Amino acid sequence: MGSQDNAEAAKGVLLKKQSRVNMIRSALPVIGLVAVCIIFNILTDGNMWNSRKLILNQVYVVLISTVGVFFIMSMGGLDFSQGSIMGIASIVVCLLSGVNMFLAVIGGIMAGAAIGAFNGYFYVNRKIKSFIVTICTMFLFRGFIKYMASNSPVAASMKVYDYDTTPVKLGITILVLATGFIVFRFTRFGIDLKAIGAGEKAAKFAGIRTDRVKFLIYVLAGAITGLAAFVNIVKNGSATANAGNQLETQMLIALVLGGMPISGGAKVRFENVIVGSLLYIVLNNGLIMMGLTPQAMQLIQGIIFLIFVAIFADRQSLSVIK
Repeated sequence: MGSQDNAEAAKGVLLKKQSRVNMIRSALPVIGLVAVCIIFNILTDGNMWNSRKLILNQVYVVLISTVGVFFIMSMGGLDFSQGSIMGIASIVVCLLSGVNMFLAVIGGIMAGAAIGAFNGYFYVNRKIKSFIVTICTMFLFRGFIKYMASNSPVAASMKVYDYDTTPVKLGITILVLATGFIVFRFTRFGIDLKAIGAGEKAAKFAGIRTDRVKFLIYVLAGAITGLAAFVNIVKNGSATANAGNQLETQMLIALVLGGMPISGGAKVRFENVIVGSLLYIVLNNGLIMMGLTPQAMQLIQGIIFLIFVAIFADRQSLSVIK
């Protein structure tokens, strides 16, 4: 009887310890964001705070696009084609902006959704790993972008500058974030995503149509990035051959910095999107303001990224990345 009581007491202590560790892990990205803001504000003699409008202007596209990748990673998948989706959708927005601005927005969303469906087909129907499919489509559609915009940028209609206002860009960003939060936290779709990330076989036994959910989430992620392409064109006015270049890396780093488990599952929190995106943009701008070379910036970002992966990676479930 005594040994059983001791075992129960030890189990209780272990659970409390694990709970404290989880609380610290959850708070770490927020603490990191606050610390980075304070440190860089001091190191740049207040210039970081003075450039807050510039930082917010940069974070819109990353925040919107990251929502779709967040859904994909929640179920244990990866997507390296988001930068190419951004580039293609940006070109479509530019081409259609001269006809009608509403049509340009819809065109960008549809272009992104079409590429997402392309990814989803090979991932779900042809049973190819998500990271292999999306790396292939990344290079495929990057080639189309180079072909379309290599000689000169694809210019949008001057009407797009009418939408280059904080209310428009912030309104679209808040709409996407609010919708994503509600879908993820309060709908069956969000529950299914986390269930697939925790274990696809168990999700199938629970009656979840996993193939359908996986296909739809790639279409949705592409559509969200297509919408982000409109915000990108509103800011820049044209699509160059480098449109969307390295966006997929930025989103992956942002999510990991926000505390996102790479393998998805039950520990995923929608707050990872907001905190991680802000942390990445602030960190990147702070390093630029300090006058560091691109090589030094990549080195520092790589070290920080590795540290956060080591902290938030669930080593017991890394093998389920699909």
